[in-house]
Amino acid sequence: MAKASSVNTPVEIGTTQIVVADKGFVFVGEVEDHADGSVTIRKCRNIRYWGTTKGLGELAGGPTAKTIVDDFGTVRLTPILRIAVTGGW
Repeated sequence: MAKASSVNTPVEIGTTQIVVADKGFVFVGEVEDHADGSVTIRKCRNIRYWGTTKGLGELAGGPTAKTIVDDFGTVRLTPILRIAVTGGW
């Protein structure tokens, strides 16, 4: 159970994030927020194959040996889900 004080405390996530988009696309890169709810992802890479055993969240610490990514340039989209990256990308 979460402590009441931790529930309302905003968590600062860095600019490097994993972003789940429409049609099953999953990207990682440097994210910039826009007022309309969309984001621009620079140095964007498409995560084509997760290569995880514990789901997408496992990639927050960086890619696994089996993860496959493709360079994607810069994209702008409205995210479905964003995951903070703690390192490794």
